[in-house]
Amino acid sequence: MILVDTHAHLYLDAFLEDRDAMVRRALEAGVTRMFLPNIDETSMAGMHELCDRYPGQIFPMLGLHPCDVREDFRAVLLRMEQVLDDPRYIAIGETGIDLHWDKTTLPLQQQAFRIQVEWARQKALPIVIHARESYNELFAILDDMHDERLKGVFHCFTGSPDQAQKIISYGTFMMGIGGVLTYPKAGLAETVRHIPAEYLLLETDSPFLPPVPHRGKRNESSYIPIILDKLAEATGHPASYLAEVTTSNALRMFDRVNS
Repeated sequence: MILVDTHAHLYLDAFLEDRDAMVRRALEAGVTRMFLPNIDETSMAGMHELCDRYPGQIFPMLGLHPCDVREDFRAVLLRMEQVLDDPRYIAIGETGIDLHWDKTTLPLQQQAFRIQVEWARQKALPIVIHARESYNELFAILDDMHDERLKGVFHCFTGSPDQAQKIISYGTFMMGIGGVLTYPKAGLAETVRHIPAEYLLLETDSPFLPPVPHRGKRNESSYIPIILDKLAEATGHPASYLAEVTTSNALRMFDRVNS
C-alpha cells in the first residue's frame, strides 16, 4: 500500500537523534510522502533542510501557527510572504485558531488566519487549518471568505458529525484523521462512520498525538498504518480501499507534489 502522512513536524528536535532512521522506517511502512506544516519563522530552515534531503518524498508548507501569533504577527507574515512564490511550498499552513491555550489572542489569530486564507486563494494552494476548540470561529471566517479558489484540510479533525457535515458543505475541504482516532474516549471512531471516505486524509501530527499503543511516547510517520487500520475498523471499509482513497485524496488536494 502507498500511504501519505499529510501532517508531520519531522524537523523538530524530538527527532534530533534519529531523524534519518525515522524517515527510513516511514518509507519501509509504505508512507512514501510526508507533508510538513510550518510553525513560525524559526522552524523554516530546519524544514527546508529536511525537504531538500528527501526530494519527492518530503514536502514543505508555509504558514504561521495560531499559538505563535503575537502582536507582531503582521510583520512576521509580511516576511513570510516574500518567499511565498517558492515552488517548493505545497500548502499554506499550519494556520487556524487555537482557543485551548490562550483565548485573549483570538482577535489577533482571526486577523492572521484571514491573511493566510487570502494567500491560499491568491496562490491557489490548499490551506491547512488548526482547529482547537474553535470550529465556530473558523466557520464564521470561512463563510465570509470561501470561494471556488479556496480548498484545504481541517487538520487533526476531532469535531462532531454536524461539524463534519459543515466542512463537507464547503465542497472543497477534507478532514485529517490521526492518532486521536485510536483514543477510546475521544468519540472520533463513531463520527468518522458518518464521513464519506473521499473527504478523509491520514496524518500523524508527529511528534505529537501518537496512536495507541504508542500513546505517551513520540509519534512518527511510520505509525500511519496503525491509524489506517483503526479507520478501517471504525468505518467498515477495507484498509486497502482506504489506503487507495486517502492517498488519492492527498495527491488531489496537495496537487503541487505531482508537478
